[in-house]
Amino acid sequence: MPQNKVLIIDYGSQVTQLIARRVREAGVYSEILPARATAAEIRGADPGAVILSGSPASVADEGAPTLSPAVLELGVPVLGICYGLQLLAQALGGRLARSADREYGPARLEVTNPSPLFEGLPATARVWMSHGDRVDQPPPGFTVLAATGDIQVAALGDDSRRLYGVQFHPEVHHTEIGAGLLKNFLKLAGLQADWNMASFVERTLASLKDQIGDGQVICALSGGVDSTVVAVLLNKAIGHNLHCIFVDNGLLRQGEVAEVRDNIARHHHLNLTVVDASELFLSRLAGVEDPEKKRKIIGHTFIQVFEEEAAKLGRVDFLAQGTIYPDVIESVSPLGSSVTIKSHHNVGGLPEKMNMALVEPLRELFKDEVRGVAAELGLPEEFIWRQPFPGPGLAIRVIGPVDRAMLETLRRADAIVQEALKTSGWYTKIWQGFAVLLPLKTVGVMGDGRTYENVVAIRAVNSVDAMTADWSRLPYDFLETLSRRIINEVKGVNRVVYDISSKPPSTIEWE
Repeated sequence: MPQNKVLIIDYGSQVTQLIARRVREAGVYSEILPARATAAEIRGADPGAVILSGSPASVADEGAPTLSPAVLELGVPVLGICYGLQLLAQALGGRLARSADREYGPARLEVTNPSPLFEGLPATARVWMSHGDRVDQPPPGFTVLAATGDIQVAALGDDSRRLYGVQFHPEVHHTEIGAGLLKNFLKLAGLQADWNMASFVERTLASLKDQIGDGQVICALSGGVDSTVVAVLLNKAIGHNLHCIFVDNGLLRQGEVAEVRDNIARHHHLNLTVVDASELFLSRLAGVEDPEKKRKIIGHTFIQVFEEEAAKLGRVDFLAQGTIYPDVIESVSPLGSSVTIKSHHNVGGLPEKMNMALVEPLRELFKDEVRGVAAELGLPEEFIWRQPFPGPGLAIRVIGPVDRAMLETLRRADAIVQEALKTSGWYTKIWQGFAVLLPLKTVGVMGDGRTYENVVAIRAVNSVDAMTADWSRLPYDFLETLSRRIINEVKGVNRVVYDISSKPPSTIEWE
């Protein structure tokens, strides 16, 4: 019997992950396979339903991704979205045509025939289009279900075989009936809404106990949400057979070591070793100006310190990592094996060099789901919703060479920014806000004397996934308060500026 999950075939759409998230939000587990997945991989997934994603390609293009016959051989309901609709229609004997102009943007959909796919939804609704091809003639057995002013086949279906296609994108919020349509598809597929973080925790704890047994596990605890959730999960599953290592590299925010050691590790009874390697990191960073060299030095030094600490434990069988589902997806190109977007292993080189098996309990979760697990595990609310912090830490927020004095100046300034964002309520309204110490000094006046001191820049951005970002329109009064506090309370700073550049062309971090 097929599993209670949806398999999504990715044809290269930028919003394929959004389809998976929408299905999960409806309470059904989903996973993604690339368009080049083999028939064996598709059958092995054993889904209860399949969704075919959109694509930037045209079905008529040479070398365009095709529909694997294995999808239809499964005998489960199928929903094609945009390019997926066109593939489905073509495979079953329909006829496609090129549109005179590419249609992109909102359109008014009119449901023209009843179907379980549109049950309980409005007869007309705004939907979002993005296509250059269209279905000119439906395949035998299919009924046209909806149209727009520009295309006659905006949705079609064969209720008897439970095969459907829509030319618009139900996964984007611009489509008013998108969530309802996807829920209807899950309902007609007979899938149960049993995917939630409480059930995930229960299943994962049982799985970890079975996988690890009496084995010894090490985990690099960074203080971030992902690694902390991994550590707390494993601790519940195997107790003191888990060994967490927290490396203090001297590049952390104010109070971060105490937060991890006291608020997280002690509260959850984690077996934690804190390694103060700040002198080693800072000595290797001395005089280094190039940000890429900084990153490499920090990464290589971390691996060295982590390996040395792991060796002290004797036998270690597993390495636990905070890999999450976007890392897994992005490590595979949907259209070919020649392109890897990024490696999904969090600690580069460690598994091979240390001869340990990987434990990645979060590898099927999106970031918001990880936060849901954190809530289930009782982690503090302020920790669950903490803003992102770069792996190289404050080293890339001190522009130019790094030393202890500069880090301390930045640490104090950033602490003021974090405190002000939280007390004002802006912390949860923006993606990220922080201070940057610039490599220049300016003339100022304090009291009756002339000063020649440091400049701090404030960076605050709004984003959804950090791929793009817009600068946050923080109130002038709030910025004035930040500037006054930093200049008055942080010795060595006499000027504060605000960064109003967006990504692209700028990046979120300065280095």
